[in-house]
Amino acid sequence: MQELHILRDLAVVFAGSLLVILALHRLKLPALPGFIVAGMLLGPNALALVSDPRDVEGLAEVGVILLLFTIGIEFSLSRLREMGRQIFAAGFSQMTFTVAAALAVGFAFLGSWRVALFLGFVIALSSTAIVLKVLTDKGEIDAPHGRLATGVLIFQDLCVVPIMLVLPFLAGKSQGGIAGLALALGKAALVVVGVIIAARTIVPRALAEILKTRSRELFLIAVILIGTLTALGTAAAGASLALGAFLAGLIISESDYGHQALAELMPFRDIFISLFFVAVGMLVQLNIIRDHIAVTLSAVAVIMGGKSLSAAVGPALLGYSGRVALLAGVAVSQIGEFSFVLAKEGRASGLLQDLLYQQFLGVAVITMLVTPFLLQGGPAVLDVLEKLVPLDRLLPGFRPREFAPIQDPVSDHVVIAGYGLNGRNLAAALRAIHAPYLIVELNAQTVRRARGQGEPAFYGDATREEILRALGIERARLLVIAISDPAATRRMVRIARDLNPQLHIIARTRYVIEIPELSRLGANDVIPEEFETSIEIFARVLAHYNVAREEIERLVGGIRASHYQALRPGEGEAAAPKLAFTGSLGAMPQMHVERIVLGATAPAVGKTLADTGLRSKTGALVLAVRRGESDLATPEADFRLAAGDVLVVVGQPQQLQSAYRLLTGAEPA
Repeated sequence: MQELHILRDLAVVFAGSLLVILALHRLKLPALPGFIVAGMLLGPNALALVSDPRDVEGLAEVGVILLLFTIGIEFSLSRLREMGRQIFAAGFSQMTFTVAAALAVGFAFLGSWRVALFLGFVIALSSTAIVLKVLTDKGEIDAPHGRLATGVLIFQDLCVVPIMLVLPFLAGKSQGGIAGLALALGKAALVVVGVIIAARTIVPRALAEILKTRSRELFLIAVILIGTLTALGTAAAGASLALGAFLAGLIISESDYGHQALAELMPFRDIFISLFFVAVGMLVQLNIIRDHIAVTLSAVAVIMGGKSLSAAVGPALLGYSGRVALLAGVAVSQIGEFSFVLAKEGRASGLLQDLLYQQFLGVAVITMLVTPFLLQGGPAVLDVLEKLVPLDRLLPGFRPREFAPIQDPVSDHVVIAGYGLNGRNLAAALRAIHAPYLIVELNAQTVRRARGQGEPAFYGDATREEILRALGIERARLLVIAISDPAATRRMVRIARDLNPQLHIIARTRYVIEIPELSRLGANDVIPEEFETSIEIFARVLAHYNVAREEIERLVGGIRASHYQALRPGEGEAAAPKLAFTGSLGAMPQMHVERIVLGATAPAVGKTLADTGLRSKTGALVLAVRRGESDLATPEADFRLAAGDVLVVVGQPQQLQSAYRLLTGAEPA
């Protein structure tokens, strides 16, 4: 039976993928390249455990559509506006230089500008899935090079649409020449306008009505239906299903329900995308790579090196240092997953011959497999490279002239590395106590705004010795590192400690695993965000339970003094942290506060507090009495109660109920 045949192939695919991914997990490598390796091993060109790869390819097509659908959902017009300069400068330079270089080299070797231009398009695209996963795992997604790499990837996502429209013309499958291309672009523009109108009017109202049913299944069906109808509509207009899927995701993203839709679709997308990468691996012919190993490895080196340099030009124009620009370039130096889709279309349309197609697959797969290692060792490689080549002269950053060097030397000051939220707050606190400080920041626009507000901000890469010397690090009292780049933080601590052994260094990090290394390099205080958040939460909860402030401060001080050892897991990752209190705080009863109003006929009216016997009979305690417009805190035992008094009473719930009955003569409501 055909159904059992497909089911058997899927079982083989998932079993093989599971083993490969587990092996890569042990090596701390991302899963996506592992699916390609699994496909190479299981496919007809190796172990041949999958009899008919075309069955898997059919499901992989669904994965491509879902990939573009979820990219559209993740795509935010507001984010595009926020990162506009980074996206355009970094992304445009990377795409332009890569396509131009590939066109020149491809035309020289292949003799066809159409094929060369097409190869430029597929080579220029990078892997959004791999890059964002690795940067997120390393905690560098918010680092300067992480933000720049994200901007390049967003620009590439935008370029996918025109590339898909141009493809039929490169293949000679479309009639009309330039006029036909203009007509196709006009149709696409109309489709986009229609999508935007639907995103602003129809879809939010429809989803709002569906959500009133509180049915997750109905919501998921509605989201998939929107994607399907939009994809079919764009296909009817002459565009592709993939473009329609991207636009459908854009519709959802502009509504208030984009995050929920993405959460519902992610498991489906991940499964189908896994099948897509497995299918790509099955297409790779290992004998082609083996027979042309020198050409393949040379192409890998040229492509990754060229893309790294082309992506670094834009950040240099924005004012970033050569080191940051190259780190961003290295992050996007591989060939991306959507390039496989374009290459397959190019093969089907006759743009790529079988041998060229197989060589492209081999090169693309190797670049993706190399990327995690390259991102992991990139900072160390650049450290060595900087000793041989002055990166800031090669990519000088075009430093703005108004960022003048420090004229008047300061001493006993604080150097703030990074002017994000933490840096701004620290600067405000130092300004309030009139303490001298200097700010160093890599974002030229941030420095310009800060100097416009009168801040002593300077452009520079604080991982460089000459920058720290210019900031007077030998005369400084403190260095506060408030950036989100773990590698740059380690480098900054090491260099600053070498320059000033008496300097007090405070470093911020996202993860507690960074504490031992930063302390070894010379940091005096390392503040991990994840544990400081935990401390703030439990300190407030303990205060709510009336734990003495001294006890909370003792506990928090002990945790910080031990480098957060009490909050770290014990045996096994699931082991619970152990916190030690002095005294039996765990048994402290829960206390409530109640306001009791004495009516004219209340039994307590005219009696003193001692006469009521409130404390001895109920256990409750009167904290304050409000009489008219005046308040009396902690009244004495001889205080005489009157009608209309409002008593503030504290005690456990049962004690408060007894106090209410005793004082008012009535049952509590």
